[in-house]
Amino acid sequence: MDDNLDHDVADLWSTLFDIVTDGEKRLAIHFESHQLTPPQFYVLKTLSENSGECRIGDIARDHHLTSATMTGLVKRLEAMDPPLVRRRRNQSDGRSVDVILTAAGENRFVAVQQGLMDQLRAVFGILPDAERRDIIAKVRQYFSVFSQQFPLERL
Repeated sequence: MDDNLDHDVADLWSTLFDIVTDGEKRLAIHFESHQLTPPQFYVLKTLSENSGECRIGDIARDHHLTSATMTGLVKRLEAMDPPLVRRRRNQSDGRSVDVILTAAGENRFVAVQQGLMDQLRAVFGILPDAERRDIIAKVRQYFSVFSQQFPLERL
């Protein structure tokens, strides 16, 4: 047994766990400062990534939620003042409901994203260029190897 490998695996696991749990807490606080819950933010993110419009069932599937749960999330976003989304019947399939990102929803999403990018910029700004690029390269390499060895379909 390779003691160094076991130590490194335990050290990496501990570090990744700390990063993820700390990140979740920080994100929740950041979202709350913008009057959003994490799931509400992810709905806005999904809509933004899909040109501001998506079927409610597709959003639910993307986030591994039931359509009923997603409907509740969307209703809360729609009930905000001003509304961050609106719903309408899908024009090609009357049984489906489309969720549309409003201008207020887009503005809120951009504000949240900008705040997160400002935090990263502040931290990365402390580091020299070469160190920043090295960190990014190592994280990409780790993620690439990990996702190839353990694809989500096999989990």
